[in-house]
Formats: sequence, structure tokens, C-alpha cells
Amino acid sequence: MASTNPTSNAARSPVTPAEFELMKKTALFGDDDVRALRLSHDVLHDQVEAILDVWYGFVGSQPHLLASFSHPVSGQPQGEYLAAVRKRFGQWILDTAQANYDQRWLDYQHQIGLRHHRTAKNRTDGAEASPIVPFRDLFALIFPVTVTLKPFLAKKGHSAEQVEQMHAAWLKSGLLQLTLWSHPYVKDGDF
Repeated sequence: MASTNPTSNAARSPVTPAEFELMKKTALFGDDDVRALRLSHDVLHDQVEAILDVWYGFVGSQPHLLASFSHPVSGQPQGEYLAAVRKRFGQWILDTAQANYDQRWLDYQHQIGLRHHRTAKNRTDGAEASPIVPFRDLFALIFPVTVTLKPFLAKKGHSAEQVEQMHAAWLKSGLLQLTLWSHPYVKDGDF
């Protein structure tokens, strides 16, 4: 999978491929969802910046969300940090749409989770922002991210049924990924 994991020293995911398969079953995520996500890649690949404009506009309009990208004392948004995260967020869109669930992908999901948690937040970019993305914001963001994605999925002339399939696959994939990202927030033994 191209450029999902730019570092060769990503920590191994504590979630095994077999455990991830069980998570997929719990989310009713199957081969049809993989096909729908891969179809969405062709739809979204040239719309990434427009999607990010919508998502960043939402986060920027919510002071409590923007705080995760702001200096903890001054409260000023950290522009270079926001730009670096935006680049990774764009790649996340493409990676999600490619739907390649191998060990490298699992390891990178764990790395993403660590980047949201105080364990490793700010380290990748040397940022001086809030030391953690509050856990309560991770899952709540799945709705604005997926609901605002739907109009982009409909822009390439696919049938309403295909758009619904892509949208449902994105929602399931988002929930699975956010669950993986939550690992650092969960007490050892409770995940």
C-alpha cells in the first residue's frame, strides 16, 4: 500500500489480523464493502483537497475541536501542524478507499491512534499543540466526516444505490479505524 506508513519503525499493532477479522464481522463489513470502498477511490481521488476543505472548515469552526491543533497555553492554532496533519488526512482518504487490510495497514492504524493520544501526539511533527485529542471527539467526528463525504461520492454519476453502498462502506470502515485508534485510550486488558 503506497505511502500509508512512511516510517519503517512503526510499532506493531496490538490487534492481530484475526482479531481485526472479528471486528469486521461485528461491523457487518464484508467483501461488498471492500468493493464499494475501492469504487470510491476512483470517485474521490481527485476530490481530496475539496473534501479536506469541508472537513477542516468544520473543525476550524468548532473551538473545542480546533483546540487539539492549538498551543495549549496561547490557544493559537498551529499552522504548520495543521498543514502536516492535512497531508496525512488526505492520504488517509486514499488509503481508506484502497481497502488493503494487511499487517502494515494495522500497524499504521496503531500509529495513528498513538498520534491522537498523549503517548505520541505532536512528536511526528515536533508540534507544540494540545497533548491529546480527547477521546470523546474521536467517535463523534465519524458523523460529520461521513455525512459530508456523501455528496462527493455522488459526483461521478454512480447510481443512488452505488452511492449508498459506498457511503455505508465508508461509515463501517471509519468506525473500524476509529476503534483501532482508540487502543491507546483503553486500559490494558480491556480492548
